[in-house]
Amino acid sequence: MYATGKKNKNLALFDFDGTLCKKDSFTGFIFYALSKRHIVKQGIKILPWIQAYYLNVYSAPAMRSKLFRAMFSNANALELQQMAQEYAVNLMNQLNQPLLKQLKQHQALGDDVVLVSASVDVYLKPVCELLNIDLICTHTEQVNKIYTGQYTTPDCSSEQKRQRILEKYHLTDYAVIYAYGNSHEDKEMLAMAHYAYMVGINETIPALPKKIQQIAI
Repeated sequence: MYATGKKNKNLALFDFDGTLCKKDSFTGFIFYALSKRHIVKQGIKILPWIQAYYLNVYSAPAMRSKLFRAMFSNANALELQQMAQEYAVNLMNQLNQPLLKQLKQHQALGDDVVLVSASVDVYLKPVCELLNIDLICTHTEQVNKIYTGQYTTPDCSSEQKRQRILEKYHLTDYAVIYAYGNSHEDKEMLAMAHYAYMVGINETIPALPKKIQQIAI
């Protein structure tokens, strides 16, 4: 499905963890929503994969999937979503303020603003509702109001970010495309932009045009 009729609008694409958000929000959600006993019990079960991940022999996308399955299989959807709503409010105090200001400037210009993240929809959906922006992320499965622990989409990182953006937005409809990221998992998304900003690499955030105020005659 393509967005249409944008013409002179701009498109702004924001990664979340390490970019718009200063912390690892997925790990933070695990510790916010689950008991320490549950985390330890399930963590022990996947300890070999955790160790392999830290030894760089098990990929981050595979680790995220395994971690979500271990921690959230059979979770009550209504209860977890309530926790996610609370967590989203908490995350508002942990955003990167210069990039949040940039996001709000995009909104003031009338740009389409999208959060593009490998993290899960469980808590990113309420985050985007609070920010009033669109969302592209990793989707999780529910059956009979219970989380199965499975994804319904591939992990939304690297090439998947590019593909998911192209599925939802017709880039030629936009005058200028901006992208903001912080890691190698954002490179494909940043390559799509006219102006790209990599946290920790680029010194200055792209300057945005000032909004032209219409004067009534």
